[in-house]
Amino acid sequence: MISAELFAGCGGLALGMSRAGFKHTYMAEFDRDAVETVLHNKQKGIEHVRDWPMGLKDVREIDWKKIATLDLVSGGPPCQPFGIGGKKLGQDDHRDMWPEAIRAIREATPRMFLFENVRNLAGPRFQPYLNWITASLERPALLKRPGETHEAHLARLNASRSKRDYRVAWQLVNAADYGAAQIRHRVLIFGIHADLNVAPAPMDPTHSRDRLLWDQFVTGEYWKRHRLKPLREALLAQDRRRVVELRKLDVAPATRPWLTVRDALLGLGEPDGKRNHVMQPGARVYPGHTGSPLDLPAKALKAGDHGVPGGENMMVRDDGSVRYFTTREAARLVGLPDEYEFPRSWTESMRQLGNAVPAQLGAAAGAWLAGLVAQGTQPPLVSKRQAA
Repeated sequence: MISAELFAGCGGLALGMSRAGFKHTYMAEFDRDAVETVLHNKQKGIEHVRDWPMGLKDVREIDWKKIATLDLVSGGPPCQPFGIGGKKLGQDDHRDMWPEAIRAIREATPRMFLFENVRNLAGPRFQPYLNWITASLERPALLKRPGETHEAHLARLNASRSKRDYRVAWQLVNAADYGAAQIRHRVLIFGIHADLNVAPAPMDPTHSRDRLLWDQFVTGEYWKRHRLKPLREALLAQDRRRVVELRKLDVAPATRPWLTVRDALLGLGEPDGKRNHVMQPGARVYPGHTGSPLDLPAKALKAGDHGVPGGENMMVRDDGSVRYFTTREAARLVGLPDEYEFPRSWTESMRQLGNAVPAQLGAAAGAWLAGLVAQGTQPPLVSKRQAA
């Protein structure tokens, strides 16, 4: 399946899509450091990456009409306009690239598409803009007129009697539910060309917190696997209550367990100064900045030296001390292979990794989308999915 990857960053989503069977024939990224990271690994011959046509490109300058027929367009438009930090200017932020994502679909007319962004895009502040995005992706040829507001354009899109070019749906997901050792809540927007007569349905989680708790505190399998003395009870009160319920149910959850930090870092050992596994000094605990326990998925990696409340890029070791994740450890949390190197500083590398879509989530979403199209069936709609 032939694809194009926009806003590729350091390659997290692109790698996931490659693992799902997509062949990127076009890639675009505007950040020079991220491009250098990918090119460094392309030169090293990393699987999939060695075949990527990565280059420093501004999506605003791409003529999609000249690009060969595509099965898929995927990417994560910059999330800064919608993130929990910053000024939250949304569509008024010059970094908002959703109009360019929509233009790519209009001009390239792929069979399907997949876009990713922060969950705040689905929050009350930006929900109207998300509605405009999905409606515009349904009918990308119905352009916003000069001077027309997004609200007026949305009303016109919704009132249109023209045939929808794409069937579009969005879904809130947690990357940990799809095999990433990181609690990362995102919005995924899926689209399938209307001519295929397939409706995008929600992805079913493959991993769960319940199964992790089952393996830790019902069977003890987790501690046996790591050759550790079992903890008597879960760290969080909500998890302790859930363990009681799971024991009463006495039925193992059907999913696989969430991957924990300890799972992800198995066999890596303490920092040795090699291959991006370098100790970064200065980690400390203060209110709202407490690090990630080893026996849960990591808090969301953040783009910056210290992150923002909820994601501090630190681990809490077994003795209670904290230290920053090395670049190598963070790369594992994003699902990149150990051979994948970051040639820039720790600060720049963590910025790239904090912006990256976990490859596990990309692979799950890509395989799911490709499977729907291959089946050629129309799955039932369920309440968890919001359809445009």
